[in-house]
Amino acid sequence: MVKYEGVFILKPNMEEEENKSQIERIKEIIEGNSGKIDKIDEWGQRRLAYEIKKNKEGYYTIINFQAEADLIKELDRTSKINDNIIRHMIIRDEN
Repeated sequence: MVKYEGVFILKPNMEEEENKSQIERIKEIIEGNSGKIDKIDEWGQRRLAYEIKKNKEGYYTIINFQAEADLIKELDRTSKINDNIIRHMIIRDEN
């Protein structure tokens, strides 16, 4: 398995429970496809460098995990169709 780091920016106007359920959904996708989560770091509400989909702020969550390459494609696909995720990026962790 390869180590990855995923950054997910959620809509800023959601309730805390809704944020938790979105993060839980991402977690279920990773663990449901034989991935292993190492660490979840919630940065919380932050100002964006530029406006994304008419949002000036976003709820940042960083997830460090281990997975196979096919999981990354599935995670990318589901993040693109989820309206509550305004931006995401998954990179390979070289550490």
